[in-house]
Amino acid sequence: MLFSNKKSLFYSILFFSFFIMTACQPDAVEDIAIAPSEPEIREFPLVDERLWPYFERFEDAARERGERVDLVTARISGKIEAIDQEHVAGLCTTFGNARPGSVTIDAEFWSRAGDLFKEFIVFHELGHCFLDRNHREDTFSNGQCVSIMRSGTLDCRDNYNVASRVAYIDELFEPSTVRLD
Repeated sequence: MLFSNKKSLFYSILFFSFFIMTACQPDAVEDIAIAPSEPEIREFPLVDERLWPYFERFEDAARERGERVDLVTARISGKIEAIDQEHVAGLCTTFGNARPGSVTIDAEFWSRAGDLFKEFIVFHELGHCFLDRNHREDTFSNGQCVSIMRSGTLDCRDNYNVASRVAYIDELFEPSTVRLD
């Protein structure tokens, strides 16, 4: 009988100790449930929400190169809709100094393109609309396009990929920088 009481006493103390320790703890489960699982994307009020990540990447790329770009303050707009011109994936419409530019990305292109190609086209159009860049038709000796700002009307091969991305973006923000890594 004495052993049974000691055993009961042991389990009672263990239960109450566990209860007191867990009852006094902050509710960590709630903190985990509230924490965002993905980084927040900056909002661009004049831009189709599907373009937001690419507008933000453009600003980030500029910042990484010591440039200050704020597309919201610049009031650059962006939309995805059908472009009637054949073989045109994107357009930048500018209105002179009176109004900021507007980026249009072709809806059919958008529905079938991968992330990197979408970035390429959005960056190209923002190169026109924000950086005021013209087309650059230079090619390397191997036939690859020198610039993300190529028009697509001449015979050069795009080489925008994970390995060449940084060099192309460097050239976008600083046209005198031309290199292939």
